Amino acid sequence: MKNSERSRLNGEAEEEDDEEENLNGGLEAWERSYADDRSWEALQEDESGFLRPIDNSAIYHAQYRRRLRGRSLTAATARIQKGLIRYLYIVIDLSRAAAEMDFRPSRMAVVAKQVEAFVREFFYQNPLSQIGLVTVKDGVANCLTDLGGSPESHIKALMGKLGCSGDSSIQNALDLVHGLLNQIPSYGHREVLILYSALSTCDPGDIMETIQKCKESKIRCSVIGLSAEMFICKHLCQETGGTYSVALDESHSKELILEHAPPPPAIAEFAIASLIKMGFPQRAGEGSISICSCHKEVKVGVGYTCPRCKARVCELPTECRICGLQLVSSPHLARSYHHLFPIAPFDEATPSRLNDLHNISRSTCFGCQQSLLASVVQGKS
Repeated sequence: MKNSERSRLNGEAEEEDDEEENLNGGLEAWERSYADDRSWEALQEDESGFLRPIDNSAIYHAQYRRRLRGRSLTAATARIQKGLIRYLYIVIDLSRAAAEMDFRPSRMAVVAKQVEAFVREFFYQNPLSQIGLVTVKDGVANCLTDLGGSPESHIKALMGKLGCSGDSSIQNALDLVHGLLNQIPSYGHREVLILYSALSTCDPGDIMETIQKCKESKIRCSVIGLSAEMFICKHLCQETGGTYSVALDESHSKELILEHAPPPPAIAEFAIASLIKMGFPQRAGEGSISICSCHKEVKVGVGYTCPRCKARVCELPTECRICGLQLVSSPHLARSYHHLFPIAPFDEATPSRLNDLHNISRSTCFGCQQSLLASVVQGKS
């Protein structure tokens, strides 16, 4: 009896193993990880017969541009006023939760890569705005970079300080950012973007009071979660007028971060028109030697001269450290105007519409004043 029972149990175990192999396609665990990834679908053969990865960045960028264009047109139609000069602090969670590997290779690496892309896109769409970086780890918030208009300096500082440890604290980050943004002039739009990986926050006091202070200071706080939804993050965004979202995967998180690059609608109390003094500095000569007011260093032939106090600065846009004048260049001002007030969409001129008597006034091109009817006739012939 014992031998028969043993053989019966062995037979059942073999059947279960066969069923498991059938469910998994007969693949080992390490093989299934690649099968789920389906990395071979991201390859294509080039002219020389070599396999090259497919570059989907152009497709993703085109999709992002379409969404951005749609939002801009909607805002232009609704006459929504947006902020011209933004002061944004990006708070990056570098607690032990950022070392999780559900995002490949880790949350920290993915966030650093996407922050780099966001910083470049932000300055492309907001030439007059400034960004600062804040990191949170071991329960302490540290200011990595001050507000500035140089994307390269922010990216370089971030890549040199990547390391995860300890717990995260939303309250400490908000207290630090609140003290920094409280010094911003009234015409600036104060914003905070928190990239949060943890599922908890280790705070030294009442975080509700800190949220109320941010609300009173007109600081718009937005949060992008990388793990799961948290009540305190949602409450923070609702109170300050920001947005809260949770990323599903790497591509989704990139979309969510880039959605914060266009200027958001202005807060009603900030929507009042005001005049801002700005200076247009001249570029220094190649052989000139002077002390830079930004870094307190002697530099040769690099920088711009403030038109008010004649101080030397390295880059534009920025605020003069001596007299406090906002220093910009004319291309920055023109690009800001272009992004804030997009042109209306063009209507496709079909032959049927051109032949309509109600559209006679639209039968000529707005740019060259040539007849559109003639081009249609030539196309038919």
